[in-house]
Amino acid sequence: MSLTHEAEFSCPYCMVVNSIEIDPVNDVGQQQIVDCQICCQPIEVVVVESGTGEFEVLARTDDE
Repeated sequence: MSLTHEAEFSCPYCMVVNSIEIDPVNDVGQQQIVDCQICCQPIEVVVVESGTGEFEVLARTDDE
């Protein structure tokens, strides 16, 4: 059984779908900087948990 969950988000630079592993204990509500898997631009991501137990990744450019 995996303790992480996979989620997807679109890169705000190139719009390609990226995936990220989410640790519900440590990642929810935390701001992180990750590089796009395609264009390598820095993306600021925040993971939020919806009321249904699903995770949503909010992604924006690093300079917004």
